[in-house]
Amino acid sequence: MAVCFSNGRDYLCDAAIGLVKQGTVFRNLGSGVFRVNKQSEQSRDDGTRQLLISGAGMVATGLFCVLLLLTVLGGYTHTGATTNTGWFALIVALMAIPFGALLLGLGLAKWVRNLRER
Repeated sequence: MAVCFSNGRDYLCDAAIGLVKQGTVFRNLGSGVFRVNKQSEQSRDDGTRQLLISGAGMVATGLFCVLLLLTVLGGYTHTGATTNTGWFALIVALMAIPFGALLLGLGLAKWVRNLRER
């Protein structure tokens, strides 16, 4: 590991020879301090999988609540749901479907970006 403190050596080439391994990444932490990171600049796990799983889960939960509202929980009229549990299912569906769709859309966009970078 090579560390340069703010004593006039602000560049990577000022680090001692032989301490730098192939594939390491140096980051400037401010005031000339460098840190060695052995991972690549962009980690393989950038959260795409978690976004896709959580977004799909939330959309599925919202659609399941709508299905329950229409079949088991009394349905709905022009004034809203007809039962208390129907109102709860309607509220959950109206929260989960839009937010889950946003997460799913972001996950799909990141997935497409990762496919293009390969």
